[in-house]
Amino acid sequence: MELLRQLRRQSEVPLIFLTSKDEEIDEVLGLTLGADDYIKKPFSQRLLLERVKAVIRRTAAIAPGTEEETSQIIKRGELTLDPLRHACMWNGQNVTLTVTEFLILQSLATRPGFVKSRDALMDAAYDDQVYVDDRTIDSHIKRIRKKFRMVDKSFDQIETLYGVGYKYKEG
Repeated sequence: MELLRQLRRQSEVPLIFLTSKDEEIDEVLGLTLGADDYIKKPFSQRLLLERVKAVIRRTAAIAPGTEEETSQIIKRGELTLDPLRHACMWNGQNVTLTVTEFLILQSLATRPGFVKSRDALMDAAYDDQVYVDDRTIDSHIKRIRKKFRMVDKSFDQIETLYGVGYKYKEG
């Protein structure tokens, strides 16, 4: 327990207790001090292997610069969207978007060339509990375009298909 306490002061390395102590208080103490899992003897190798894999999955999901983290970044030509950091860039310059604007743009940029109806964009940007008029999406699109045109006057990646919806241009 003392080793775990000292280790946690310096590191977040994944740690699984393998122990013959089978009292509930020992398990509670081990997990409280920072163990990622606690396995009592006797145990099967198959169970140990699966628990090691689970701990690795959990720690990899929160480690900075992981493959999973970088795979969520969306790049479409001059556009770069990083959902984990709520960062948006156009041609290397920051574009500050509200949460709703970001979610709408992310929905469009995820599938360029595909038309998204106002309803689909409302679903992407708002909870089911929130009611907004479908014309609210038009206002958001207008503000998104305005913010991008402040960085690049020729921005025209969001296309309006009258009576249908919006799409992010391919290429």
